[in-house]
Amino acid sequence: MTSLMRRAARCLLPMIAVVVAAPAHAAGFDLKRPEIRAFVEQMQTEHGFSPEAVRATLSQAERKDSILKAISRPAEKSKPWHEYRKIFINQKRIDRGRVFMAEHADALNSVANETGVPASIIVAIIGIETNYGRITGSYRVLDALATLAFDYPPRSEFFTRELEHFFLLTREEAVDALTVKGSYAGAMGAAQFMPSSYRLYSADGDGNARRDLWNSWDDVFASIAHYFLAHGWQPGQPVAAAASADRQTARNLQSKILTPAYRLGFLRKQGVRFDANLGDNDIGTLLPYELAEGNEHLLGLHNFFVITRYNRSRLYARSVLDLSRAVATQGSAGD
Repeated sequence: MTSLMRRAARCLLPMIAVVVAAPAHAAGFDLKRPEIRAFVEQMQTEHGFSPEAVRATLSQAERKDSILKAISRPAEKSKPWHEYRKIFINQKRIDRGRVFMAEHADALNSVANETGVPASIIVAIIGIETNYGRITGSYRVLDALATLAFDYPPRSEFFTRELEHFFLLTREEAVDALTVKGSYAGAMGAAQFMPSSYRLYSADGDGNARRDLWNSWDDVFASIAHYFLAHGWQPGQPVAAAASADRQTARNLQSKILTPAYRLGFLRKQGVRFDANLGDNDIGTLLPYELAEGNEHLLGLHNFFVITRYNRSRLYARSVLDLSRAVATQGSAGD
């Protein structure tokens, strides 16, 4: 390289660095789109929001391709049980859960005794959702909900409702719409409540007249318990039992619907065996779980399907159940 070329290269380096370091321009939303105009009008007519204020907030929302990619491949739909389980049920998460339960024993005992929702289940939900508050999401909730409401047709109606609830939540709980962060789907705080669940089911556990799922563990514990009670949790009742059946019987009885499907007396007559002292009139569903070689089965009972109301997945509910049992083995609060 000649001295002239070297001097030219040195002059170009700062320019190149600036070009490389410059952030890509964020994609905003065209507020003239019919669906966005309809949303603004709805917030005004149904909830009394100023159209200018709603537009001002939406004008700062950014469309995120990474959110659209993430929602198209959730682990619940893409992984068999033996791979899914490894994500959430491992020694580090179990150990952290035991430490977390010990640290918050008094508050967990109080909620468990008041509601009948076991402390180990509450802890397992937090452990699965956010690794005990460590990972609560890095997306702005506004970006997540706007992207999915306006640019994800398969679930646009659902996320438009969640965006509506989010605006209402910001008004009711003094949440900053432009800074609060959550998951790629817009779930928030250590409990990962969607805006509608936050408004409908969160609880003021510490008595300060606020429902804060980011900074108050008392509120988080009370909110998860309240969510389960509102969806039919039966205190003192079992969640599930190990089960077995021959291959053809299992194939005939398995249900993809996440509700109890059969009376247990009927399942017994079909040859299903399960390790639980349950009556013939109790109701459950035989659920398959894929191992590296073959399947195992679980008898899901009423409370198991209450867990699926948090996340509509048999894999998720089984993970919560297994983690709750693991963190409770060295002593638990309220279980």
